[in-house]
Amino acid sequence: MGKTVSDELRHEVLRANLRIPEAGLATLTWGNVSGVDRDAGVFVIKPSGVSYDVLGEEHLVVVALEDGRVVEGDLRPSTDTETHRSLYRAFPSIGGITHTHSTHAVAFAQACRSIPVLGTTHADTFNGPVPVTAALTAQQCAEDYEYNTGQVIVDLLGGDDARAREVPGALVAHHGPFTWGADATKSLEHAVVCEAVAEMALHTLALGTVVPPQHLLDRHFTRKHGPGAYYGNPGRV
Repeated sequence: MGKTVSDELRHEVLRANLRIPEAGLATLTWGNVSGVDRDAGVFVIKPSGVSYDVLGEEHLVVVALEDGRVVEGDLRPSTDTETHRSLYRAFPSIGGITHTHSTHAVAFAQACRSIPVLGTTHADTFNGPVPVTAALTAQQCAEDYEYNTGQVIVDLLGGDDARAREVPGALVAHHGPFTWGADATKSLEHAVVCEAVAEMALHTLALGTVVPPQHLLDRHFTRKHGPGAYYGNPGRV
């Protein structure tokens, strides 16, 4: 069988996966990144249980968006593959997805609490709290557990693609964070931000919460996102 995805996508997905331990977002093999090729109807994802220190492009697995079958690769894909597939199918704007078990974001997930917006660092990326899902039911766990994990995120966001673009992440109750973006690299960046703001929020809550004014939060989000954005230099590193 010939290659179904580009070398560029494989390289990006590999690099994003390798950045998970570099960023301190994973213990052992707890984490995965995928990237989608919507024209080909497939996505590329990390294999299950393969250590980051030996992971190479040849280990990546290509999975069909339509039905979840492996179309390329010799290894089993991540056990979270069906969660990724669920999100790709629900939100057309998503080009990449990252899942980690990073400590501070998981703490909020295990407490079944959203990460509140307590400052401008959070508002630079997330237009509102990083929300937490409802707990999965016994039936959702017994049947199609991983796909249903994605579906509780879809339900949380009301299937709203615009909302998914403004809040590029969610916490699955009792589990951990999933983040997404326009591509695999951006989804990993959002995972880094999610963990950072979760840690900041925990420290802030310990000191005593002072809710920032909404106009300040709005300004920080809109200077990086939307038609009036002016942060950074497009086309430059």
